Amino acid sequence: MEKEKKTTISKQQLETILEQIAQTRYGSVTVIVQDGKVIQVEKHEKIRLTK
Repeated sequence: MEKEKKTTISKQQLETILEQIAQTRYGSVTVIVQDGKVIQVEKHEKIRLTK
């Protein structure tokens, strides 16, 4: 059985992710992890024109 790797995240990375979440009104924030390291954060936002 393969040994599990622990994903580590720096304080700066966590702050960036939380900032993107706070700035998103409608949408999603995706964190991309490779080899147990955060390599990318994607933000997809929808803009609602009518209510």
